[in-house]
Amino acid sequence: MGISPADLVGAGRPAAPTFAEYIPVVREAVSEGSRKAYNTYWNRVLEHWSQRRIDEVRASDIERLSEHVKANRVQRRNARGGHGSAENLIAALRCLYRRAVADGLLSEGENPALKVSKPRRMPSTRRAVPDTRLAEINEAAARTSEDPDLDSLLLRLHTETACRRGGALALRPRDLDPTQCLIRLQEKGDTVRWQPVSPTLMQHLLLHAEQRQAPPDDQLLRYRNGRPITHRRYDTLWGRIGEALPWVATQQISTHWLRHTTLTWVERNFGYAIARGYAGHTDRGSDVGSTATYVKATVEELAAAVAALTGEPHPLV
Repeated sequence: MGISPADLVGAGRPAAPTFAEYIPVVREAVSEGSRKAYNTYWNRVLEHWSQRRIDEVRASDIERLSEHVKANRVQRRNARGGHGSAENLIAALRCLYRRAVADGLLSEGENPALKVSKPRRMPSTRRAVPDTRLAEINEAAARTSEDPDLDSLLLRLHTETACRRGGALALRPRDLDPTQCLIRLQEKGDTVRWQPVSPTLMQHLLLHAEQRQAPPDDQLLRYRNGRPITHRRYDTLWGRIGEALPWVATQQISTHWLRHTTLTWVERNFGYAIARGYAGHTDRGSDVGSTATYVKATVEELAAAVAALTGEPHPLV
């Protein structure tokens, strides 16, 4: 009859859209976090495959585009050979094709992104910051700031709770429970947790909300004029700290290093289970074992081992 098995598989299925037609659909369907993570790479796909149908791309096409993105990445001081760019491109395409399968545009076996291996993720260079260095960071932040109350509160919040930037920016006055000294953190993956804080931090959060007239259901952290802060505040904060402390700029230290610092301290003093809860990690998906990323041995601890082994003092100890 002139009908192939492939014809039967595709029978009754709508024609596959082009990337130009389908990427906007996927952008609208995913969470804000996924959109932010993948948008740059979807734009790269549009630059190369805008008018191609999504069922015309093969695994080899994805591999070639991955190598192109890797070779033409934005050069940064903390670049690591383009592994992250290649990994993120493949993750962005896997997200797109999962949606296409769910929408009935392709079968699971026709998903080309699953046939391409992601580059193995390289170990994070982030680690816990020693107490003396952390004190330097806090001093420099307050000294160089036009709004030291805000920047000192930001650093205290992240150091004490190990929250992510998104969790801090999502915090609202209504998320504060001063009676029990708890704050409600909403972080990536739509996770929600109640995090204990000190009475001192709670007092300063309440005072900040009152002085800067933060509405109960709106963002808590604000500038003096009442405007909510954004991710850009973190960029300028660490830029200033890096100018004052060259070692901060050299090591590309950021807010996420504070999360490593706090979780390492909690793990060393209270154990892995408490550190895992402190991090807000769950038993699902990529969260399993994630805490280990944050509590690996620090270079100072390794130096202490060298000093003990050799009987000689070490400058990091």
